[in-house]
Amino acid sequence: MFHFSYDKRILYVILGISVIYGMASMTKLEIISLLLTLPGVIVAITFHEFAHAFAAYKLGDDTPKMQGRLNLNPLSHMDPIGFVLLIFAHIGWGKPVQINPRNFDRKHSMSAGEAIVSVAGPAMNFILAIVFTILYFVIGKFFTTFAISQIGAYVMIMIESAAIVNVGLGVFNLIPLPPLDGSKIFRNFMSYKVKTWLDTYQQYFYIAFLVLWVTGLAGRMISPIIAWITTGLFKLIGMLFGII
Repeated sequence: MFHFSYDKRILYVILGISVIYGMASMTKLEIISLLLTLPGVIVAITFHEFAHAFAAYKLGDDTPKMQGRLNLNPLSHMDPIGFVLLIFAHIGWGKPVQINPRNFDRKHSMSAGEAIVSVAGPAMNFILAIVFTILYFVIGKFFTTFAISQIGAYVMIMIESAAIVNVGLGVFNLIPLPPLDGSKIFRNFMSYKVKTWLDTYQQYFYIAFLVLWVTGLAGRMISPIIAWITTGLFKLIGMLFGII
């Protein structure tokens, strides 16, 4: 995940007002849909950040452990701004996991270690998407009576939303622009000259990312990819269960 520098007090006030205003203009159906999305968002962010922390710890860096990030407590991993944006804008982030590559074991270079830690987050999201999709079809096939009940219908929507959110978070973080995970993953495969060039102009890549994010271009660019992966995932697992 990534980190922005901001005055949290001011942004929290603005965010609170925006959320209240946004929810006040929502219909009852839209509010219910939003509430059903919350569990998936919480799980996606929590497991994503935990995966970063766990990977770093297994590579020999105890920084995440000392900072209390080796757990699945959502409060340890949530950034309020990123959390709310993920719900409403479908693009957000969690509290960044701080690591010290110099603590990594000597089985991997620092660059390779950073790539492993970075890929752990998106990989966890894709694994969760698969798990939630399987759960969706297990309930649909073996617990049909429950699935078609009113409560069951809400549960099925919540599980489906969780799968979509995890695909979205995984895809978004693979964009190869700093400060996203994708930039650190692909950096490991670059030559020294390319890395030096990227470091020299890193601030411009940050600006490029911010432009893509603020203008909504990032969302429009990756939405077809998210839809394609999600549709393919549900079709594939649905076929395995003989439902599609």
